[in-house]
Amino acid sequence: MSSTATPRQQGQQGPAPAETAGQMSHREVLEALSGLLLAMFVAMLSSTVVSNALPAIVTDLHGSQTGYTWVVVATLLTMTATTPIWGKLADLFSKKVLVQSALVIFSAGSLLAGFAPNMEVLIGARAFQGLGVGGLTALVQVVIASMVTPRERGRYSGYIGATFALATVMGPLIGGVIVDTPGLGWRWCFFVGLPVAVAAFALLQKTLHLPVVRREVHIDYLGATLIVGGVSMLLVWVSLAGNDFPWISGTSAALVLAGLAVIAAAIWVEMRVAVEPVIPMRLFRDRTTSLATGASVLIGVAMFGSTVYLSQYFQLSRGMSPTEAGLMSMPMVLGLALSSMVTGRIISQTGTWKRFLVGGMVVVIAGLAMLATVDEATTLWHIDVYMAVLGIGLGATMQNLVLAVQNNTTQADLGAASSVVAFFRSLGGSIGVSALGAVLSSQVAAKLSSLDGGHQSHSIPDLDTLPAGVRALVEQAFGEATGHLFLVALPFAVAAFVCVLFIREVPLRTTIDLAEEIAPEAVSGAAHR
Repeated sequence: MSSTATPRQQGQQGPAPAETAGQMSHREVLEALSGLLLAMFVAMLSSTVVSNALPAIVTDLHGSQTGYTWVVVATLLTMTATTPIWGKLADLFSKKVLVQSALVIFSAGSLLAGFAPNMEVLIGARAFQGLGVGGLTALVQVVIASMVTPRERGRYSGYIGATFALATVMGPLIGGVIVDTPGLGWRWCFFVGLPVAVAAFALLQKTLHLPVVRREVHIDYLGATLIVGGVSMLLVWVSLAGNDFPWISGTSAALVLAGLAVIAAAIWVEMRVAVEPVIPMRLFRDRTTSLATGASVLIGVAMFGSTVYLSQYFQLSRGMSPTEAGLMSMPMVLGLALSSMVTGRIISQTGTWKRFLVGGMVVVIAGLAMLATVDEATTLWHIDVYMAVLGIGLGATMQNLVLAVQNNTTQADLGAASSVVAFFRSLGGSIGVSALGAVLSSQVAAKLSSLDGGHQSHSIPDLDTLPAGVRALVEQAFGEATGHLFLVALPFAVAAFVCVLFIREVPLRTTIDLAEEIAPEAVSGAAHR
């Protein structure tokens, strides 16, 4: 144990001063950050690149509105369920190896999805892909937190926000161009991220050097299994209820009760049985962590649940091509990128962050309220303004919730705490996409059945093959239903605002505090230098 860490601390072979203290220099951080941001980019790209291709994918594979929803939900489900497991593993094993493993899993899932012959295989491949995305989503935040102090982390969080925004802008555009380009087709949407994943793997191998945990490991297999099982049951329920069976039915009751029972068992295991729990319940004794995780769930519902269907709105209600639909997402993403970078830099300079969370949530509420007025006839420049407002609000809140939790967490629990926030945000997103997808499907079905009883309203229509009269009905139905989705999402954003309002602000720390990751005798040796 000491033989591994002591040379680094005692200056043998001439390490840099930053490394002597267990930290990386600014140059080393930027070099490692390049690989981490590529990994984050490819994870975000996997979701956004298919958004504009989904109507073409579902039509080509003869899917339904439920299938459309599950292509998105499958990735969110496995990503959500495994995020806390990845985070806990980061507290026990080499973070570098874990990030690279997540990249390999992601790449394998992408290949399977690209060659999928039907909807069932595609959904399964997307679920496998989500395992890797969950690792990348959780681990990038954890690794950055291991390299940079909370005070400086705001600036680097801005880079994450900008990368998120870039992937969100480029993804729909790339996906739209791929679908519209003869000779390519939607399958290349899954292949396009593979070179980026390979580049990220190579950069991390070369540039990322962190102290490796050296302590006894106890993997909480039972807790992890129960968490995945309980969350999956509830997500299956919100995904299928309203279409495959009524919301109030024996099937619904069975799924909900089973899911809650398994989650209750998971909580008991985490509190009473597990030596190294996947989600340490002691984290929630901290007021900031509890409120931030609650806000993350609600933001996930409002953000993912409402915005994932915007591409479908532009294509099915406004008659746009996939490329045009991708361009329409730019105002929201540019607002998110600008807001994330500006607030991140100000937070690093001042050390205070709560005002940006509160102000950001006010702007999110305003953006959702504006988008709730959208229908098939709304002027496009109005929609651009509404989306930009929502993006600005999200940019000021998403990364800063993670920062607030990390600032109140010991280094030994850093991976678990960071992944808890990502887990609950993804959980909210999964619930939002599933539930609001069911709402969209049922509303469109009801609207079309009342206007044209013979139309198969649960299928994704190809507008170019529809008669003019039926096409107008479809555009009207999807336009009105999309506006209603934002109205449904609005109360969740208001509840998130209440959570943020009661978070207690703690000034950002100016040290990383690596004492629990580096051998005690090595730290002692460094302290006497």
